[in-house]
Amino acid sequence: MKKLNIFLVALILLINKQIYAQNSPAPIKLVQFVLTPNHDNWNYKLNEKASIKILVHKFGVPIKNAKITYQYGQDFLQEEKKGELKLKNGTGQISIGTMKTPGFKQLIVKTIIDGQLYRDQIKVGFAPFKIKPTTKNPKDFDSFWQKAINDNKQIPIDPVLTYKPEYSTTKVDVFLVQIQNYKKGQHVYGYLSKPKDNKKHPVLFHPPGAGVKKINPILAFAEQGFISFTTEIHGISPEVSKEDYKDISRALGNYWAINLDDKDNYYYKSVYLGCTRAIDFLTSLPEFDGKNVVVTGGSQGGALSIVTAGLDKRVTALASFYPALSDNSAYINNRAGGWPFMFSNKYNHATTNKLNTASYYDVVNFAKRISVPGFYSTGYNDNTCTPTSTLSAFNSVKAEKTIVITPISGHWRFEETNEKSIKWLKQKCGIK
Repeated sequence: MKKLNIFLVALILLINKQIYAQNSPAPIKLVQFVLTPNHDNWNYKLNEKASIKILVHKFGVPIKNAKITYQYGQDFLQEEKKGELKLKNGTGQISIGTMKTPGFKQLIVKTIIDGQLYRDQIKVGFAPFKIKPTTKNPKDFDSFWQKAINDNKQIPIDPVLTYKPEYSTTKVDVFLVQIQNYKKGQHVYGYLSKPKDNKKHPVLFHPPGAGVKKINPILAFAEQGFISFTTEIHGISPEVSKEDYKDISRALGNYWAINLDDKDNYYYKSVYLGCTRAIDFLTSLPEFDGKNVVVTGGSQGGALSIVTAGLDKRVTALASFYPALSDNSAYINNRAGGWPFMFSNKYNHATTNKLNTASYYDVVNFAKRISVPGFYSTGYNDNTCTPTSTLSAFNSVKAEKTIVITPISGHWRFEETNEKSIKWLKQKCGIK
């Protein structure tokens, strides 16, 4: 009877798995919008009017007499105007006006077809490469961070490497790494991936996106000729259970707000110093080629890439995607900032002390201090790291820079852009 019960359970699980496979989520929506600006590059001059052509279709065929509601206004802020429009032949056009100062406008459209709500959005830029940050640059910014780095150097790095055969391949060796940072007994964890060829290689630091979650080894960078180090930022081993990570995530909550009113003890201080400590570790490896140090990441990782390049002069190149933590004070200046929206109406954090602390950690102030070549990329339809905020960071960089903009993308990037960034980094490091 026991064997029969086990068999029945296994059979049910197999059937459920097959049913799920047969009903996997659709990659597209049944009803779709096509939103087309009247400028191919989605960019406009100041005081130039923008209009958006709208198509609603099902099965690739325009839906006649579709009714849509719309609203438009400044990027991520309250709408300027809302209205309704009937699309006689499934198409229509909306003028969204202009802007007198550099920034982005956002159009949101909705329709109900067969009782189902569908929505989409588009953002277009007005003189986007002239956007300037609102965040102030503290007079003692450089001395504050130099002291922090010098103090951190007094703490032994004490690296502990554990070989991970279950992740390693015939071409790449993988190690779990623990290094000391910020305080004795406090650590940064990550996975080191090294080409298995006993040659010298450029080193690559890969900081993580936002959240408290497990990281995994990334072998792709090593397969391209880099010694790579992918880290977490919370001092938690990536090998604790998923359940423990969930508990820790709940306990930390909005970690970006911890000690936000105290610049000397703000949560991100140990995180930023952990980035320079990662460079300490990578450049100490015997396989390091002695000259090429690069950093790359997206979102929070894109922010930390800029921070690392701004803080650590050993970095020789960076690739940053839609960096978070950019121009945090924008919301109190009636403009869109980026993740984590700490001074938006969503959070009541805009005190003098908190604004002051944020200025020491804002990505735009590190971007101003970058002196090495950089590859940057963003999309215009991003509602997590808004284009207004990411462009304020990019425009703050005075060093050699290149940017790939895919305006249609949100808080994600195309594989083609990834490939361009890797090719660019390899070229900077002399990897063929």
